[in-house]
Amino acid sequence: MALDLRQTVKLSQQLVMTPQLQQAIKLLQLSRLELAHTLAQELTENPVLEEVPDEETPGGPDETSPDSDEARTDDPEEPGEEAEPTLEEMIGAVDWENYIESAPQTSLHRSSDDRPPFDANLTPEKSLADHLLEQLGMLDFDALELELALLVIGNLNDDGYLEESLPALAQEVGAEIERAEAVLARIQRFDPVGVAARDLPECLRVQLVTLGVDDPLALRIAQHHLEPLQRKDYRRIARIEATTIEAVAAAARVIGRCEPRPGRAFSSEAPIYITPDIFVHKLGDDYHVVLNEDGLPKLRVSPTYRGVLGDRQAESKATRDYVREKLRSAVWLIKSIHQRQRTIVKVMESILRFQRGFFDRGPEALRPLNLRDVADDIGMHESTVSRVTTAKYVQTPHGVFLLKFFFKSSIRTSDGDAVASESVKEKIQKIVRAEDPRKPYSDQKIAEILRNSKIDIARRTVTKYREALGLLSSTRRRQIG
Repeated sequence: MALDLRQTVKLSQQLVMTPQLQQAIKLLQLSRLELAHTLAQELTENPVLEEVPDEETPGGPDETSPDSDEARTDDPEEPGEEAEPTLEEMIGAVDWENYIESAPQTSLHRSSDDRPPFDANLTPEKSLADHLLEQLGMLDFDALELELALLVIGNLNDDGYLEESLPALAQEVGAEIERAEAVLARIQRFDPVGVAARDLPECLRVQLVTLGVDDPLALRIAQHHLEPLQRKDYRRIARIEATTIEAVAAAARVIGRCEPRPGRAFSSEAPIYITPDIFVHKLGDDYHVVLNEDGLPKLRVSPTYRGVLGDRQAESKATRDYVREKLRSAVWLIKSIHQRQRTIVKVMESILRFQRGFFDRGPEALRPLNLRDVADDIGMHESTVSRVTTAKYVQTPHGVFLLKFFFKSSIRTSDGDAVASESVKEKIQKIVRAEDPRKPYSDQKIAEILRNSKIDIARRTVTKYREALGLLSSTRRRQIG
């Protein structure tokens, strides 16, 4: 069979993921804080972009709008050059929804040293070791004891417990074990009381003794019966200690005032602050969706660089080509930001229409909702709605929630209707709060109460929801006395 080489011409259309389109899709799924970081980076890298000062109020066309005069990058044709389409024509031809639907999910990658600049000026929190060293400096220790005390403090974990064995520390400094025990006992009476304990029973015993608790039963329970105490199995403790259940319950309340993790108040974990991306305000009988744009720079195209394109005599073609490319990038960024903001508002307004009961009455009134419901309502693809609801928070009259919070699975009622799983969880929480603490409801009883409210739910589902809410079982919720 002979091989035949020939040329053919084929015409086809396909979507091409240009860097600009990838950037637009990234912007859509960024949180507000991530967007602020990205815009700051763009301001640094693109000389054509500039921030509108707060004191300036744009007149006429919005200076950050992609439709303003400054956003146009076309310049007079040079001899011999074909007239190229304006940037507005290029951008206007883009089918935004199709590009966003077909784009892969992306995420923002930031370097480990990317922190807000003011972090360097914050006063660091006092650590547990610093707090203990301050107290150590005010007491009278000889050189050997001081060396041992420093070793003890240096071997505490975040909860305030001693991780290294005391004999090993004593051997390291050449101290007798009795002397090491005495030093450790003094440190354990530092603030917070019970610090440097070797286990939980020792931690509780030190706190009870230091706080002047004169209850031998409480001391014995803390030392020998923590497991049944955790299960609230007061009957077993009473049988072992040959006492009454009421006496055990009273001792348990005393132990409950102790701190099982003395170092908790000095945790080195940095707090996580949530900044809402959207606000939902109630005005009269209506709700209004407002984007949180505080701290976000307002961008515009610098008029200085617009002049570069018009001055053919002063600037070379290479310079004008560079400026033209940067102008296109700047206008695309501004247009992408505006598209992002409009899309977020549309999605939130749709959620508001579906979940109006939540905004009026709270989580108990949540209804089942999925991404397709919102997508069909606003005429967008599910993937677009998914990107918009990723890592974004909304402040409502009932608190701050992730947008994903409003998308809930459903449970059928006896009437054939559906109720959101979050609404069922809220009902379970109310049932537990209203129960008699001496006779708490079992999961089976809670399921029966819900079925009486026409919510068809199995006991195992109640158990799953109760555990998700962090509620103890009925045995551990029971209170005596």
